[in-house]
Amino acid sequence: MKEKLKAFERLLIIMDELREQCPWDRKQTFQSLRNLTIEETYELADAILNEDMNEIKEELGDIMLHLVFYAKIADEKGAFDIADSLNAVCDKLIKRHPHIYGDLDVKDEEEVKKNWEQLKLKEGKKSVLSGVPNSLPAMVKAYRMQDKTAQVGFEWDNAEQVWEKVEEEMAEFKETLSNNESQERKEEEFGDVLFSLINYARFNNIDPETALEKINRKFKQRFEYIEEKATKPLNDMNLAEMDQLWDEAKVKL
Repeated sequence: MKEKLKAFERLLIIMDELREQCPWDRKQTFQSLRNLTIEETYELADAILNEDMNEIKEELGDIMLHLVFYAKIADEKGAFDIADSLNAVCDKLIKRHPHIYGDLDVKDEEEVKKNWEQLKLKEGKKSVLSGVPNSLPAMVKAYRMQDKTAQVGFEWDNAEQVWEKVEEEMAEFKETLSNNESQERKEEEFGDVLFSLINYARFNNIDPETALEKINRKFKQRFEYIEEKATKPLNDMNLAEMDQLWDEAKVKL
């Protein structure tokens, strides 16, 4: 524990020094750091998918730097400091884990999640969805909203019912295509298909964002194989020729 505290203190000292002495660090604001923080978060997400522990370690450090940076700026404004942030999250964790720090009994993970959402509402949250950021990627947001509303009982009984909903939404989307309805209507029905598929994935303990990203990577790897092995420009190749290289990539990669 002493080594961990010492390392964190070292980061705080370096942050103070950079803020005082480095022209770039001195110039930064909440707003200027925001996009950089988003980028670092995605880099951590990539490292996790790669299961690269050294990369995860490095990206965690980068994000930790950003968190300390925000707290330093807030401290300069007299708003709060890093200790306030840490104590706030500690207080929240203790309050929302009465089965650990109180006398509440829970039987499983699902009951813990339900209690968590109920406690948030008691704390003054107006909606169980208030904790879902508006700027989340749409697929992640859909998953989180479905998961949160399930904690208060807004949930299907089983996966079969969810799949029936998927089929229903697919039929409605196909109908918009057959009837040549407006682009807005097609988009709405297609969104319903995606939303129901995400829900079905959730029922089967599949993270749809991770699943799609893995397929994106697979597609990229195989298409780059086509580009590498092609004996002529892709624009001069027909689909059958590209498919042959695609099949090779499926075997070799």
